[in-house]
Amino acid sequence: MTTDRPALIRRLAALLAIVTLVAAVVVVATLALTNIVNIVIASVGVSIAIGGAWYSLSHRGSVRLIALATVLAGLAIVLAVLVVGDARLWPWVAVGAVAAVSVGAAGLALREPHDATPFADEPPAPRPRHPVLLMNPKSGGGKAVKSDLERECRDRGIEPIVLTPGDDLLQLAEDAVERGADVIGMAGGDGSQALVGTVASAHGIPHVVVPAGTRNHFALDLGLDRDDVVGALDAYSDGVDRTIDLAEVNGRVFVNNATLGLYARIVQSPEYRDAKVQTSLEMLPELIGPDARPLDLRFTGPDGEEVPTAAVILVSNGPYELQRAKGRGTRERLDDGVLGVATVTVSSASDMQKLVSLQAAGRLDRFEGWREWTSERFEVRSDGPVDVGVDGEALTLEPPIVFATRPGALTVRMPRHAPGRSPAAAAVRVTEASTIRALLRVAAGKPVAA
Repeated sequence: MTTDRPALIRRLAALLAIVTLVAAVVVVATLALTNIVNIVIASVGVSIAIGGAWYSLSHRGSVRLIALATVLAGLAIVLAVLVVGDARLWPWVAVGAVAAVSVGAAGLALREPHDATPFADEPPAPRPRHPVLLMNPKSGGGKAVKSDLERECRDRGIEPIVLTPGDDLLQLAEDAVERGADVIGMAGGDGSQALVGTVASAHGIPHVVVPAGTRNHFALDLGLDRDDVVGALDAYSDGVDRTIDLAEVNGRVFVNNATLGLYARIVQSPEYRDAKVQTSLEMLPELIGPDARPLDLRFTGPDGEEVPTAAVILVSNGPYELQRAKGRGTRERLDDGVLGVATVTVSSASDMQKLVSLQAAGRLDRFEGWREWTSERFEVRSDGPVDVGVDGEALTLEPPIVFATRPGALTVRMPRHAPGRSPAAAAVRVTEASTIRALLRVAAGKPVAA
């Protein structure tokens, strides 16, 4: 949330949210007072239906059939209350509609304004004397070529270096610095960003991220507009500097994450690139079935206990938001000086089914085999080479696999007009009570602190 005074539309939305919330509470209270028995029975029916639906998502075979029958039984109870109990349907429809309006209005009232830019008042970074941008013309389906980045660079006085087959990206970046580059950028995917970022960090010069890759997760978490490839070049002329962390695995730098276990094994498959979903489904039974050999991935958990294996290990440069729906899969900050570590242990196919269901519901914390914590260092031990996916690239590393954070290792130069926040950072984080207080402040025209 912003500290600026809220606009009129947000004030009206906050007022609407409060009024409709009160209206919904009044209607529910009135219904409960007039027919408490029906309310209790309907609530029991809803609970039974939800519980059955949960089991139907996480089980198969006869258990799923029983769960689906339970769902029907719960819905039948609710229907009986409405019909036999002569309960009126329209008040409940009204309650649902009013509640939806209240939630929507509250979201509008507390939403970050689209034009809010955290860099507006930041001091400008010094103009580079020899700016350089390396670009991969094939990355992201040819985004650099489609955006005519080479010409855009020349028009702005930026030296463009276009990669050709067989080029060593690290060496090209080192050569550019040796020729005098004082700001160096990369137009490409996250793996390329990590390599050029390594060179920028080693020489203490700013790094410019141009989102010309396929997914550009790093750019998203930095707070760049991933759809504005050319606009990212404004960092050279009107930029602000951010200091962020890097992470490493066995000395290799990564900007997003590294994965071990099932996912890393699957991405090693030659068929994965052309048929990701089909390959994953075909390999999962082999990897987690009754005849599967347990993965040899030993590590020390957050409580100091020794864990003999895990199906998935995710180590990230800063912790990911993995629970809340808003901002899920992104990082709130990249400058906390810690690694994010998440591990999953499964013992059967039914465990995997339950894991997938809970992940879809945003409740990974309810899975018994789920662990999540932060650390400055993390080590995985094994008796043989380990498959590791590093920023989407499949590698095989010799154990021990040692992860470490490099706090404040990289200066990223951002265009001043960039949004500046990842989805996780932009998501409103308030409790129910503080949400009401925030809405009251917005309705009164007062600023709300983040």
